[in-house]
Amino acid sequence: MMDFNTSASLSGQISALIDTGLQQARAGQTKRLYLGASRLGVACERQLQFEYAQAPVDHGRDFQGRILRIFERGHLNEESMVTWLRGAGFDLRTHKANGEQYGFSVAEGRLQGHIDGVFVSGPDGFKYPALWESKCLGAKSWRDVEKKGLAISKPVYAAQVAVYQAYLELHEHPAIFTAVNADTMEIYAELVPFDAALAQRMSDRAVRVITATEAQEQLPRAYLDPTHFECKFCAYAERCWRPL
Repeated sequence: MMDFNTSASLSGQISALIDTGLQQARAGQTKRLYLGASRLGVACERQLQFEYAQAPVDHGRDFQGRILRIFERGHLNEESMVTWLRGAGFDLRTHKANGEQYGFSVAEGRLQGHIDGVFVSGPDGFKYPALWESKCLGAKSWRDVEKKGLAISKPVYAAQVAVYQAYLELHEHPAIFTAVNADTMEIYAELVPFDAALAQRMSDRAVRVITATEAQEQLPRAYLDPTHFECKFCAYAERCWRPL
């Protein structure tokens, strides 16, 4: 029970209650028993293996309430973008008639992906149909993608777009990528032509990760030093670098 007679601030008390509720809700969700296409662009294939195998994360590395609130912010922002884009004249489809999100499933369900939406028609100057991918980013991250473009600034997202375009046969026209600056509400938009080579590399990677994991073979790490930036922030770092 929460003791409301302590000197803790009201903000901290309410935040703790909210975070507990979010963590309980997440714990009750059905676990994803497939390799998510949105993750194929991450640097380390061994990390993908851990994710595909549903390996437990290191102690203390599970998503805390504040991170879950950030995820929720992204979902809410996506809903707002749908409303704004439709109000701007775009025919944007996000779900099928039965309420299911558009997506794909291949390799007997081992690889799956779910997209934000498809532009079917809309204002002149765009080609349809076009994949839509949406993100909500912090100011620093948003400025980086605005300056460098999606492929350089956010290679994981670029890989996600390419894979979705390939498997959903939305490759003929450039995808429309949008990102909202969570601090200023500025909108960045970019047309992303289909990168067939990237899509093929990611598809090959998916086969490699799934095959090796099911054969109980570990793929090489992306880095040679556990102090590398990516390793330090990986949820499986202890498991990965644990002596055999």
